[in-house]
Amino acid sequence: MTLRHATILLVAAIALAACKQPDPKIAEAAKAAQQEQAAAAAAKEFDTAYGQKNWEMAAAHGEIVTSKYPGTPTADRVRPLYEEAQAKAKEVREQRRVESLWSYMSTPVKTAKGKAGTQLSASIYARANVETDGKTPRPVQLIFRDHPDWGRSSYLVLQVGDFDCYGGCKLKIGFDGKIKTMAGSRPKTDEAIAMFVEDERALWRGIGQAKALTIEFPVKAGGTRTASFDVGGLKQDKLPGWK
Repeated sequence: MTLRHATILLVAAIALAACKQPDPKIAEAAKAAQQEQAAAAAAKEFDTAYGQKNWEMAAAHGEIVTSKYPGTPTADRVRPLYEEAQAKAKEVREQRRVESLWSYMSTPVKTAKGKAGTQLSASIYARANVETDGKTPRPVQLIFRDHPDWGRSSYLVLQVGDFDCYGGCKLKIGFDGKIKTMAGSRPKTDEAIAMFVEDERALWRGIGQAKALTIEFPVKAGGTRTASFDVGGLKQDKLPGWK
């Protein structure tokens, strides 16, 4: 074989090898198609959860689609819906949190006439402990009660200290920052450190339309204290007689 023939064969071999090399654009397009196919498959679970308004599940699947397959048409479509689902999932978690703050009780009682009755109550603790005796902050509880003999009432309960309200007092009640004045009274009993909010129906109605409640009350230790409550999770149907 002459040098000329060898050169020709080498050139032909190089040309043939070049023909067998994949086109980078074709390879990139194929990869993009695979990514889009995978994204579309993953998005089916997102679309199902979103359609069912299962916001927490939709947010979880939306994160997978947008983080794992960025830049795909499906990820671009899902992203604004995912952000919406994220916001609504946060609202769902917050609503679940504030609902868990309330406790409801249904207690069998005997009425003054000896008949069987039921006492219903809804209660919640202040979001932070309050110093009511000049010493250590302690829990403050707000209770709504519906008793077959005593009727409906709302009252604050302290663990220590006392209210300066035996002869009656004025309470500053805040519903989402809007302050109203209501009457308070301390019953002459040592059975519990309690103070009634006299206009229980107005308090109940106000809470039903508010997320945050504040009650400023006088204490024997001197001055006033304020208890703050996250009340947005109240289920008013638990005390049907208050409607």
